[in-house]
Amino acid sequence: MTGWPRARGSIRRRLTLQLLTSAAILAVILFLIVSSFARQISAESQDRILSASVASILDAVSVASGEVSVDIPYSAFTMLDNPSDDRVFYRIMQDGEVITGYDDLPATTPGTATLPYRDETLRTVTATRRLSVNGAPVQIAVTVGQTRDAQAQTLQRISRISVYLGLGFFAVSAVLAVLAGQVTAGSLRRLAGSVSRRGPQDLRPVEAEVPSEMVPLVQSLNRLIARLSTALNRTEDFIAEAAHRVRTPLATVRAHAENTLRRVDREENRASLREMIRAIDESSRAAGQLLDHAMVSLRADQLELEPLDLNALVVELVDRLRPVAELKDMEIRLETGARGAIMGDTILIQNAVRNLLDNAIKYAPSETRIAVTTTSDGTTATLTIHDEGIGFPEADTTPLRGRFTRGTNATGVVGSGLGLTIADEVARAHGGHLAMSNNEGGPGACVSLSFPLR
Repeated sequence: MTGWPRARGSIRRRLTLQLLTSAAILAVILFLIVSSFARQISAESQDRILSASVASILDAVSVASGEVSVDIPYSAFTMLDNPSDDRVFYRIMQDGEVITGYDDLPATTPGTATLPYRDETLRTVTATRRLSVNGAPVQIAVTVGQTRDAQAQTLQRISRISVYLGLGFFAVSAVLAVLAGQVTAGSLRRLAGSVSRRGPQDLRPVEAEVPSEMVPLVQSLNRLIARLSTALNRTEDFIAEAAHRVRTPLATVRAHAENTLRRVDREENRASLREMIRAIDESSRAAGQLLDHAMVSLRADQLELEPLDLNALVVELVDRLRPVAELKDMEIRLETGARGAIMGDTILIQNAVRNLLDNAIKYAPSETRIAVTTTSDGTTATLTIHDEGIGFPEADTTPLRGRFTRGTNATGVVGSGLGLTIADEVARAHGGHLAMSNNEGGPGACVSLSFPLR
């Protein structure tokens, strides 16, 4: 539909997805960091224990009777015990010759190394020491290696813990992301709600509390509202001024035509002047109804309500239109019986009543009567107008409430088709009702306009 904004996804959904994606990335990074740190710590711990074992063995190497002897201390291997029963391998060498230990253990340089050995992965530490045997220097090299089953098990446990930590972090982040999305969307919904609950003419500035990021939006909205308020005020002033500027010249021309009619004797000239007066009346009526409808459309959603005396309002309008009825030798009978005041917009109710009276005068033949009554029943005040005109041709009068819609029997009468529309819209704007029917037992129409009492 033209004029409606095109939706490009949900802010809440996009914000939630972005936060969830960030949380997932951070959870993966957390897992990798914890796993890497745990692997490093585990390897360093194993290397320190192996180094301590090698050091204790080197300290136990001695020279006796011109030979190198090694009394391996018990603690050198007990410190390597672990729940996984990792296997331990060692080798002691003197100047490159194996003194004791595993002959097939791969040779390594001093330091740490990870070597394949007997279908397993071995972590080794090698250290050297120089001794003097019979005045000659000899080099003692000690290598201790241990399988890495315990380390692997430890890393597995730490990895599982890291996974749980990552999942927990992601779950908490997901909840926070959803809450953040709801908070953001909630601010937008509250702003939209505060605007949508207003009537079309409720142009007060938006003063709702919003996050700082939405302040520019609210400021732009308030500037737009201010421009609309100015435009509507100018429109209302224009309608009022246009009504005055249209009706006044037409009334002046009509008065001149009537004065001329009284001074003219030739019948053909008098007929022309009467036709001119009729055309002026119809033009004035049509222009007035168009302006009345424009005013109703402008004010219907923002009524300026005040207590109104329906009796007094009807009496004033009947007095204004009585000279028009007298031109057709019509009699207006008025009975005011309404009690209580109604809450209404004076301008709109005047427009509605004036158009109903004008229709009764326009569609009724000359030398007939129009009965105008006001009544009340404690909750509703009703204006009823009976005329002796052509009535309503349709059994269903609903279409006649539409703009520019006229009855099929009104083709010989000049009109705009707005009188009943104006009255119906004014009634509905005030919570009232417009009823239309033909008179019972005689010609003419009956129109009732009801408003709730305050």
